Amino acid sequence: MANRQPVQVIAISGGKGGVGKTTIAVNISVALARLGRRVMLLDGDLGLANVDVLLGVSATQNLADVITGECSIEDILLDGPAGIKIIPASSGTQSMTELSEKQLAGLISAFSELNGQLDVLIIDTASGISDNVINVVRAAQEVLIVVTDDPTSITGAYALIKLLNTEYGVMRFRVIANMVRTAREGHALYNKLVNVTERFLDVALIYMGAVPFDEPIRKSIQRQKAVIEAYPRSKSALALGGLAEKVDALPLASSSRGHVEFFVESLVGGENA
Repeated sequence: MANRQPVQVIAISGGKGGVGKTTIAVNISVALARLGRRVMLLDGDLGLANVDVLLGVSATQNLADVITGECSIEDILLDGPAGIKIIPASSGTQSMTELSEKQLAGLISAFSELNGQLDVLIIDTASGISDNVINVVRAAQEVLIVVTDDPTSITGAYALIKLLNTEYGVMRFRVIANMVRTAREGHALYNKLVNVTERFLDVALIYMGAVPFDEPIRKSIQRQKAVIEAYPRSKSALALGGLAEKVDALPLASSSRGHVEFFVESLVGGENA
């Protein structure tokens, strides 16, 4: 088992809703697939699944059915653009943190079936700073925080970073400035967050880049398509492609932390992870 290839597990979060997390998660996933990576996108919003809605695909079964043993994880995988696989969330069902030991073992076993089938697992987390969000982000190897130039977005991002840092010792966060008009505006937004965190926390914020909110991205959302597929030469698509290249260059975990089961054990194990 030790010779398995590690998997890059990346959580995309934001601290509040409406910052464009899902759009970024979907497009980075598609762009990584186009770079030749085997990508799975986990809809981590267990109360309100929305990845399938954004891509116009419909799920008949989801993670809840895997947890109850009704089907395997293979059965629920949805085909997305560029060959990505989507793991649909269990919308409106029991929290991952409330699973029994048996359900837990079943879920870990289900995810272990995926080893050898993927290079990158991207999780689009729920909004806010609920236990589910915290557990997903803690279990991931890399955390991408999406912020917009809205005071509530910056406040929400700061609250998430503060909680993860002070309670769980997470030290490194990567920041994406979304819905900006210019590259300079993206840097200014990142600096706003840095100014707040530097004053009160001991964390490293790393700027990944900015994504403009242009007409093509608006149209692609209406068309239920990834902008990278629908309008590949648009500014937003090019920016998202550049972000995917940076994500692709991130170092891989060399230990067992790089395996999918570790992610699931950490996700559901809470304090014991």
